[in-house]
Amino acid sequence: MIRCLAIDDEPLALRQLVAYISKVPFLQLAAQCQSAMQARDFLEHDAVDAIFCDINMPDLNGMDFVKSLAAPPLVIFTTAYSEYAVEGFRVNAVDYLLKPFGLQDFQRAANRLKERLESVPAAISAAPAAPADDTLFLKTDYRIVKVHISHIRYVEAMSEYLKVWIEGEAKPIITLLSMKKMEERLQAADAATPSQPAPRFMRIHRSYIINLSMIQEVNKNRVIMDAQTSLPIGEMYKEAFQAYLDTRFLGK
Repeated sequence: MIRCLAIDDEPLALRQLVAYISKVPFLQLAAQCQSAMQARDFLEHDAVDAIFCDINMPDLNGMDFVKSLAAPPLVIFTTAYSEYAVEGFRVNAVDYLLKPFGLQDFQRAANRLKERLESVPAAISAAPAAPADDTLFLKTDYRIVKVHISHIRYVEAMSEYLKVWIEGEAKPIITLLSMKKMEERLQAADAATPSQPAPRFMRIHRSYIINLSMIQEVNKNRVIMDAQTSLPIGEMYKEAFQAYLDTRFLGK
C-alpha cells in the first residue's frame, strides 16, 4: 500500500483528488491538506510515500514546498497552469496532471508512481547473521541511514511503519518495516555479539520494543524511559518482562 498526502487549497479540487485516491486499490490516503504549510506540519511527525500536490497555492506554492523538503517523497503535481510542467519535471516529479483531469489520467499517474516505488529497494534489513560492527541500515524518505543498534532507545509500531527512536535525537526515524522483522534483527544482533551475554532489547507490548539498558523506572504496568516517555506493558509480554526484572532485582 502506498501512503499518500493530498494537497490542494481549493476544497472541490481536494475532494476530487481524495475521491480518486480512494478508487485506486494500492493507494492509501494518509491525510489531506489545504495548504503547503499544513502539509509541512503533517510531515514533521508522519511519513508518506508520495504527495499529490497542487502548485498554485497562496503563501507557499507547491513547487517551492517540495523544493524546501530535505528528503521529499515522490510527487505528482496537479495544476491548471501548463507552464509549470517543465519546472515540475526539473524537481524529479513522477508525473504532472493538468486540471481538469479525469480518473483515467489519475490512474495512469498512479501506475507510474507504483512503478517508481517498486524500483526503490525496500527497507534494508540484514540476514540473521548480524554484522560485527553492530549497525543496521534503514530506508527513510528515500534515504538509507546507518543506525548504531546500541543507540536505539525504543521502537514504536505505527500501522505499517515503525518509529525508531534514537538516543540524543528529538525525532524518530520512520521506516516501512514490520515489528517482527525488527525484533528478529535486534535478536540476531545480540546473538552475534559474544561480548553481550544478555539481551539488550525486549518486546514489552505489541507496539513497543525497548532497549533494556535505557529503562529508568518500572511503575506498575508501565516502563518509564524518561520524563516524557512512559510505555505500556502488554498482557502477553508481562511474564517475560517480569522474569527479566527478577534476574536483576536486589531487595526483599
